[in-house]
Amino acid sequence: MSQSPAVALDAAGGFVCIDKPTGWTSHDVVARVRRILGTRRVGHAGTLDPLATGVLVLGVGRATRLLGAISDEAKTYEAIFRLGETTTTDDAEGESVEVHDAGGVQRSDLEAAIAQFRGEIPQRPSSVSAIKVAGRRAYDRVRAGEQVVLPARTVHIFDFQITEFSPGNPDVAVRVRCSSGTYVRALARDVGAVLGVGAHVIELRRTAIGPVTVEDCQTMADFAANPRVGTIAAVAPAWLPTVTVAADEAADLSHGRATPTPADLALTDHTPTPVLVLGPTGDVVCQARADHGMLHPTVVFAEPYPYRRKDITP
Repeated sequence: MSQSPAVALDAAGGFVCIDKPTGWTSHDVVARVRRILGTRRVGHAGTLDPLATGVLVLGVGRATRLLGAISDEAKTYEAIFRLGETTTTDDAEGESVEVHDAGGVQRSDLEAAIAQFRGEIPQRPSSVSAIKVAGRRAYDRVRAGEQVVLPARTVHIFDFQITEFSPGNPDVAVRVRCSSGTYVRALARDVGAVLGVGAHVIELRRTAIGPVTVEDCQTMADFAANPRVGTIAAVAPAWLPTVTVAADEAADLSHGRATPTPADLALTDHTPTPVLVLGPTGDVVCQARADHGMLHPTVVFAEPYPYRRKDITP
C-alpha cells in the first residue's frame, strides 16, 4: 500500500469535506481520515447512513469544537422512494415488512401526500436511528432484539419536491431541504402511509450542508492521494458571522476576557449569537458569543496574545 503524502496541519486544525461513498459508515470515513492525517482528533458533523452518499464535513484538531454550529445547518438531499413496500429500517437495507400494489398512485396523489410534510411537522425517527435511548444507540437495541419506538419530535421541511415520477413506476425521485435532525427515511415511510401503499428509501444523497455542496467535497480516493484540509479562517465564515479585532482585543479574548462588540459586526437581532473572531493578521482567535454589546470567548483557538497596553497586566 502506498504511503499517503504528509499533511501540514494548521495549529488550530481545520475542516475536511468528503463525498461519502455508499457502504461506508460516517465512522469509517473518520477512521480513514485519522489514519491519513496521523491524528486521532477528527470528528464529523451529521451522520450519514451506510446507504447514503454525499456531503460529510469533518473537523480536525481544535476545529472539532465548531462542528456543532455546522451540524445545525439546513441539509439538502436527493432521494428515491420506492412505493409499495415497507421495511424494518425504512430503507433498502432492512427486511421487507409489507408489500402493496402501488400501480394506481398518480402524481396528484403523491403531490397531495408530500404537501402534508412541508413546514414544521412532528416526525417519529426510525427505530434504527443513531438516537440514544438510555445511553445506547437505538439501532443497537433493535439489533439486540428489543422493540424500540422513538417519540416524535419537531423538524422543519423547508422544501420537498418531486423531481421525477412516472405513473406505474414505483420509484419516485425527490429533493428535500430540511432542518437538522430530519430523517428522510421517515419522510418516505410517512408519505407511503398517507398513500396507503407504504414506501422506503432505496437511494439517498446529501447534496449540501448549509453552503457546502458536493462540488466542494473530495472523494475518499482523492483525499488519500492529495489530502486537503481547509483552515478554520477559510471555511468557518460560511457558517458563522465573522469579525476582525485589533491586537489588544485579541489579547483579551485569547486570555478569556470579554471585549466590546465591534461596531462593524452586523447582527439581525439581539439574541446571543456565536461569531468567529479573527486577529489583525487574519488568524483565528476564538469563537465568541455576541451578547448585549460584548464578545464573550467560548472556544479559544489562538495561543494567548501578548498584551501591548501598559495599563493591562496579563
